[in-house]
Amino acid sequence: MGDAPARRADQAAERIILGWSVVPPNRDAPTRPSAFKALFLVVSFGLVAYMIVVIGGLVVYPPLPALIESLTSPEILFAIKLSLITSVISTAFCVVAAVPVAYSLVRFSFPGRGIVNSIFNIPLALPPLVAGVALLIFYGPSRFGQMLSAAGFDVIYTPLGIIVAQFFVNFPYMVRVTRSAFETINPRYEHVARTLGCTEWGAFRQVTLPLARSGIVAGLVITWAKSIGEFGAVLMLAGATLMKTETLPIALFLNMSTGDLDLAIAASVILIIISVASFAVFEHYSGGQEVF
Repeated sequence: MGDAPARRADQAAERIILGWSVVPPNRDAPTRPSAFKALFLVVSFGLVAYMIVVIGGLVVYPPLPALIESLTSPEILFAIKLSLITSVISTAFCVVAAVPVAYSLVRFSFPGRGIVNSIFNIPLALPPLVAGVALLIFYGPSRFGQMLSAAGFDVIYTPLGIIVAQFFVNFPYMVRVTRSAFETINPRYEHVARTLGCTEWGAFRQVTLPLARSGIVAGLVITWAKSIGEFGAVLMLAGATLMKTETLPIALFLNMSTGDLDLAIAASVILIIISVASFAVFEHYSGGQEVF
């Protein structure tokens, strides 16, 4: 008890040394934001308002009856169906491939791990059009592409090409999110499971995967949303054929090219809704964790 006054004196001296005020502030006094704070907040909220006005203006631009008619047109319905089918398939492939890759990069030490990680990140830096051209060469005039075509697997200008392009461009995003989820899990949990009789596979399946479930779901959702919105690589590899390889971004491109603004806006509205909903789900499951 006798040390309490001395401790308080030391704390007061420390405040003085650090330039703090020993006298507690008057909480009833009105506080006025500084010019520095006000400037930064004005810039932040101004840009928020700008983005809301721009995106909201696109949604409310066409009359509601015209928007509904465009949303229910056969072309847009076909684009929705094709986008959903191809994005679900490519996302499933991304999840199946990304989980072992991300786990290996986090838990295993092997020669060239940094190089492997860098190679997986290359598609993140490549413009999608460049990735599409690379895929077009690989699945077209190359020997491998000719072998696939001879075996009956036509990738170029087909819906299969959409899946391939979506997978190639979006797989690194799934790896990044999944890797971030595995990094938050203490490896001691797996070691304890191993001491209790679990095999490596058993510890991974019963301990690691359940703990990483939220991160994997977040990665799945954001990868699916990016697959639906993929344009450049899909355009290069699968083309822009009406009612054949016409995903929602391709429908937007084709209708803008032909001057049909209503159908282009309809495709845009659907993509905006998917993006906002997917980002909300991603934020919920990722807990605001930075992965990019």
